[in-house]
Amino acid sequence: MKNSRLTSSVLILLVLSLSFCVSWGSRYSISDVTLTSEDFITCLQSNSTDATTISQLIFTPDNSSFLPVWEVAVNVLRFNNPSTPKPTVILTPTEETHIQAALFCAKKYGYEMRIRSGGHDFEGLSYTANAPFVMLDLVNMRSIDINVENRTAWVQGGALLGELYYTISQSTNTLYFPAGMCPSVGVSGFLSGGGYGNLVRKYGIGADNVLDAHFMDVSGNILDRESMGEDLFWAIRGGGASSFGIVLAWKLMLVPVPERVTLFIVSVTLEQGATDIFHKYQYVLPNFDRDLQMRVQINSEYISNTNNKTIRILFHGIYQGNTDTLLPLLNQSFPELNVTREICQEVRMVQSTLQFGGFPTLGPVEVLANRSAIPKTNFKSKSDYVRTPIPKGGLIEIWEKLFENDMSEMLQMYTFGGKMEEYSDTAIPYPHRAGVLYQVYKTVNLIDQPSDTTTVSLRRIAWLRSFDKTLEPYVSSNPREAYLNYIDLDLGVGNGSYEEASVWGERYWKRENFKKLIRIKTKVDPENFFRHPQSIPPLSAM
Repeated sequence: MKNSRLTSSVLILLVLSLSFCVSWGSRYSISDVTLTSEDFITCLQSNSTDATTISQLIFTPDNSSFLPVWEVAVNVLRFNNPSTPKPTVILTPTEETHIQAALFCAKKYGYEMRIRSGGHDFEGLSYTANAPFVMLDLVNMRSIDINVENRTAWVQGGALLGELYYTISQSTNTLYFPAGMCPSVGVSGFLSGGGYGNLVRKYGIGADNVLDAHFMDVSGNILDRESMGEDLFWAIRGGGASSFGIVLAWKLMLVPVPERVTLFIVSVTLEQGATDIFHKYQYVLPNFDRDLQMRVQINSEYISNTNNKTIRILFHGIYQGNTDTLLPLLNQSFPELNVTREICQEVRMVQSTLQFGGFPTLGPVEVLANRSAIPKTNFKSKSDYVRTPIPKGGLIEIWEKLFENDMSEMLQMYTFGGKMEEYSDTAIPYPHRAGVLYQVYKTVNLIDQPSDTTTVSLRRIAWLRSFDKTLEPYVSSNPREAYLNYIDLDLGVGNGSYEEASVWGERYWKRENFKKLIRIKTKVDPENFFRHPQSIPPLSAM
């Protein structure tokens, strides 16, 4: 991923440059253009320097491998069903010229375009659409180059977080990247939505640690940070890069970590004082030593051998240091948590990723780079941010609401504070910064259901939406903040006016950032080629 890549494929750009400037007057009128995969494929081949190679990277419904290629990264199983709209063509490019050709041909023949990195999109927007579309699957563009001396990494757009962590671990045990816990998440989608993880309190979110990017705009130009300008570079780090173009690669800043970190898990129920402990957690942890991160998981369950329910809370901690340093800090500020030496485990940072990712802590780290070893899930989820501690009465109300469900629910609270207090809301588009105590992830599990339209699935999703209303008095307001990477079409999809788009846009980005994103979108993609139901609209679309 050297600078020479920025000037690659000159021949293709010369061939396509005039074509990219054609009038958009009838660009997507299906009545004007007959949409056939044959036309698109012929266009790809004629605009490629190697028609044979690119032909091997094209999949249509006529190919027996089309469905397996589409399904392999449909990581939310409720979208893997016959009724889900699928692409007319899938292209799995191996080089930038393939993407340039696909972009040109999609525009010429009136197709929308979806870009899939990891396929972890909560609403399936990277691999489905309600219009004829071409899907770029970046699975073949996932190289990772680590420079330990400079503490940097170049990561192509198709790489997964697990692949990044594994590759770092093969070069060093004292550097890491502050990203998320799920190894199957695509690096590109993660960073373009901001991206939090176990190092958020010490180093901020993933997008805070992006140094540069290689980016393809709507005209097929390949840009770096300098040539794209600071506004566009700002936008793609938390503003949803797929609204603006295609990220080909990211240059990341790696951060120092100790050779050993400390892990612990404390499990408590209501009968063991869970309400009081969680109530105190809200006051202590966001202001605690930033070397400690804690994920709090909450769900309902039956009390053993009874028909009565209780609440179980898991406090899952990771400390950037050893047990001897951690225990005095916790015993002084949070003795109620009762963290003891016996439950602490000192491991390498990459092994902490195994544990948080659901793998055996001392198992082989190679599993992080094994895409087939990571199980798929099925769920519907929502997000919130808490800025004021929830009183005990509010917690009891929340527990009672959880009891109404069938134990398919899970809440996860992720502690903020620390480094996050040092960023302004406008540093990048991701605005959930100073004053946030913790983020709330709310989900219902549908893995035991054949689809999201069964009676059970519909009941669970309805419960989740009603639970969203229960939480309303206790979470952020004006706007009620939401996390872009937990994209939720329940928030709205209209963008015919600012008032309509702001219903969901201000929840992800707040007003100032959302308006700036619209201005940038208007400049770089005025005709709104890169679009989906919650993409940034240009002013011309309003």
